[in-house]
Formats: sequence, C-alpha cells, structure tokens
Amino acid sequence: MLMRKTRLWWLVGVLPLLAACENSAVALSIEGKEHALTLIREQPYFWDDEVRQFVVVARLPHCQKKVRIHPGRTAMQDMAVYEAGYQLWALQQGGRWYLASTEQCLVQDWENPDGAPPGTAVGRFHLKDGVPVFSATARE
Repeated sequence: MLMRKTRLWWLVGVLPLLAACENSAVALSIEGKEHALTLIREQPYFWDDEVRQFVVVARLPHCQKKVRIHPGRTAMQDMAVYEAGYQLWALQQGGRWYLASTEQCLVQDWENPDGAPPGTAVGRFHLKDGVPVFSATARE
C-alpha cells in the first residue's frame, strides 16, 4: 500500500517536468499531401535549453528526406518561407537561411549576404495559441 502511494506521488511530481518537453511537426502542403515541407521540433528532455530541428522535404514517391538544421530555442522562433525557383524554397529563421528543394531532395544552409528574400513570400511557421502552425501569406 505504501509503495503504491509512493509511485502515485512520484508520477504526479514527474508529469509537470515532462510537459516542458516539445515534440511537434507542422507542414506546408504544396500540392496535396504528397508534396510538402515539414518543420519538426524535438526537445526530449526538459533540461535541454535547445530544441533539435529538422526540415523534411517530400514529393512522393520520388523524394522524402529528413535533414537536421541548426537547433532552435525552447520558445519557437518564426520561420519564413519564400519561393526561390522551381520546387525550391528559401527558409529564414532569425539570421539563418536554408534552401529546401523537393526536386533535388535536399535541405542546405544558404549564405544570403544581403539578407533579401529571393522570391515571393509563401508564409511562415509560427506559434498560434501555443501550437506550431503554418500560415500562408495572403495573395493579392
């Protein structure tokens, strides 16, 4: 009986610590569910001050690749998405830029010396009511 109460209190004490962890994925659907860019964020332990981030490029059945990008902060920083060419997107998160290609099936760092977007804004990955979402840019 005492052991059962101890386990219960231990579980109640640990749950808030586990709630501080993050494991989220949010996608930009390009042409249906088979063609997409997905931002994945993982913080497996509450004591980590960085979150592992990945971008998945997918154009099934020809391409699907998960690439680790620079770690993020525990508070999600917006990631802007721009059209950069045929099946090519530029992603900007703070001062970092990435190129994501569903044609070549790759994601890579991109040195963008002038910091100007290479094309039309598509939208952004961001937090809305505490949940990661993708919001498209309004087109005129």
